[in-house]
Amino acid sequence: MKLNKLFLILMLLVSITSFSQGLLKQKQEQIKSIKVAFITNELSLTPDEAAKFWPIYNAFEDKQQEIRRTKLKGYINRLDDETFDNLSEKESANLLTQLESTEDDLYQLKKKFNADLRAVLPASKILKLKKAEEKFNRKLLQQFKERRAKR
Repeated sequence: MKLNKLFLILMLLVSITSFSQGLLKQKQEQIKSIKVAFITNELSLTPDEAAKFWPIYNAFEDKQQEIRRTKLKGYINRLDDETFDNLSEKESANLLTQLESTEDDLYQLKKKFNADLRAVLPASKILKLKKAEEKFNRKLLQQFKERRAKR
């Protein structure tokens, strides 16, 4: 009987976790689609420009996220670790070198992204993209703050 209850609780926890992850993924997709519409509108992309722009943009976003996830993960995990304050100078130097390398990788990725965009968009729209991304992020943060304040 106890085994059945334990199994039921375990299944309930797995279901809740799966449901939560599904909701998070759904919310991320929703935000992404709103961002696509927002940026397309802000840049006044023609259908031809949009067809060339979005594959480049999405590849950039994916690669940027991959770099952050894989390379910064070790650094961030060390920040959360209680032993962070007890790192030796050599360990600290290694972490700093890792962080610098990651930042350099991200910088090189951004340079390549800008070069790729120049082939499909005028410079004025590339600058508008930077402004549109900042504007979108500010709006998203504002909505998040407003929702938290209502709770």
